[in-house]
Amino acid sequence: MNNGADDVLIVDDDPDMVTIIRIMLDDAGYQVRSARNGKEALESVATKMPAVVLLDILMPVMDGWQCARELRARYGRRVPIVVVTAAEHAGARAAQVGGDDVLAKPFEMAELLRIVARYVPGKGSGSASTL
Repeated sequence: MNNGADDVLIVDDDPDMVTIIRIMLDDAGYQVRSARNGKEALESVATKMPAVVLLDILMPVMDGWQCARELRARYGRRVPIVVVTAAEHAGARAAQVGGDDVLAKPFEMAELLRIVARYVPGKGSGSASTL
């Protein structure tokens, strides 16, 4: 699924996690931007629709649950959401917020790239590092 957009929006309050994901996606040829919380993510999406949102759940200001609900209310399924979480039952958590996919922490870099490639076709190749 591709909505015509060409970049990845990382939404996470952990700067180290954002940096690692950004490096992996940059190296694979993706355009990447980031937001530190759900409020910043909504502002970013309003400015430019991303191909996919990698959404952490536990964040200050506006958490991933609130952000996902608001994204769905404003844009429906036009913006794919991949829930990135260390929470137990990650798949169930993703379903609760209307996520299109889930990436459970810790994850393999190849898995990150495989999931992102679903939404931004024609880019990227996998590596087997673990995050």
